[in-house]
Formats: sequence, structure tokens, C-alpha cells
Amino acid sequence: MDKYNEVVNLWQSYNITTIENLDKYLNSFRVLFAFNSGKIENAEITYHDTREIFENGRVLNYTGNPRALFEQQNQKLAYEFLLDKIVNNEPLSIELIKEIHKILTSGTYDESRYIAYDERPCEFKKHDYVSGIHEVGSPVEMVEDDILELLVELNDYKGEDVLKAASYLHAVFEQIHPFADGNGRAGRAIMNYYLMINNHPPLIIYDEDKRLYYECLQKFDESDDLNPFYEFLKYETEKTWKKALERSKGMKQERKGLSDSIN
Repeated sequence: MDKYNEVVNLWQSYNITTIENLDKYLNSFRVLFAFNSGKIENAEITYHDTREIFENGRVLNYTGNPRALFEQQNQKLAYEFLLDKIVNNEPLSIELIKEIHKILTSGTYDESRYIAYDERPCEFKKHDYVSGIHEVGSPVEMVEDDILELLVELNDYKGEDVLKAASYLHAVFEQIHPFADGNGRAGRAIMNYYLMINNHPPLIIYDEDKRLYYECLQKFDESDDLNPFYEFLKYETEKTWKKALERSKGMKQERKGLSDSIN
């Protein structure tokens, strides 16, 4: 069995049915995900500050840009908001996508777009913006239809490769670029939400790997070739859960050793 499927089996062995269990197994993940997802786009974000916000609800003696703290507080609020929805397998919808975006970007929206263009959290973009060297992005009048089409495609997907579907979700979401700001943070959270409601492990896109992350998304923009991004997310999943998998294997070996010594 390859490493990725070992991680999937580990996650599914947790048999998560309650918010308390989900929170338990995501205890370390939630901080690392929030730190890395934020750090990809804001260099001022630190792991220490993110951990303090998640664990203590505050940061002491902070002298940096307050936006970095607001963004990470929003990450915590989004995590808490989604817990019961994950456990109850609430399907993705336009309303849920907008709410995730609202929580993640509240109080941190790009100031120039907020003031000059009347762009707001929770609302699809009102003006045409493009992303990446290929300047992708759905026209304003097509955003809602394109998001609806993406959700229909996900709901109609009959294959068993959940990560493949999640890869497609994230790549197309970023290609549509539905909001004026915060598309990356929202897209990464939405991808993990989709994975978890389909009983698959969430993943961290590490800040140290962001160059490869962007290159794989660019490859999809150029040729609709999803495979590089899919393989990248598989690698990030293995990396995310490497220590948990090693601990699990160690515990199994200890139990086997104890059983052998008793018998």
C-alpha cells in the first residue's frame, strides 16, 4: 500500500462522528494549516502568533501589522464555524462558500478594493480581476454560474478518487477567482472541507512549497492538466500526516511486541 492510502486509512480509522473527536484529531493540524495558509500570502504571519491565537485567544507584546493577527483570528473562527458542518456532512453550496469567505476576510479586505470598488467579504467580485501570468478569472457576470457548475460537477462525480475531485475543486475555484480578495485562503479551506465531508484527511499546503503549488496551478491554467496538481496534493497530504502515521505504526508495533511477550 502506498503512503497516501496509508494516510487515508489512518484518518478513516479514527471513525469521527462528533465535534469533540474531530477537534481532537485536528488539534495540531488546525494551527499548522492556519499558519501555512496565511503565510503563503502574508509574510508577517508567524507560527508563534497563530498558536497563541488558537490556544489562548490573544497575543502579548505584538508590534507588527494588526492585519496579520486579524487574518489568523479569522482562520480560528472559520475552523470553529465548520466543525459541526463537517461532522454533519453538510454539502458545499454557494451560501456556505460565501460564509467561509466572509469569516476568513472580515476586517482584512484589500483596502483599495473595499473603498474604491465597493468590494465586500461574502460577495462575489463586482469588477474583473485576473490572477496568475495567464490572467485567469471568470467575468463578473459569469462567476455565480461558474461556481454553480463546479458544484454540480462535484455532486455528479461518481469516481472513488476523492483527492482527484478535491484537486479539481481547488484548481477550478482559483481559476474562476470569484472574489476580489481572499481567494487563496478561501479555496484552501473549501478544499479541506470537501475532503473531510467525504471522509478523507485534510492537508496543509506548506508555505515552503508555495512555489511548486503555484507552478502546478499554472500548469492547469495552461493546459487543463490536473495531474501535476493532484500529485502535489498527494505529496502534501503525506507530508501533513507523516508524524501521525509514524506514531500509529509505532503503537501497533508496541502492541504486537506486548502481545508476543504475553503469548
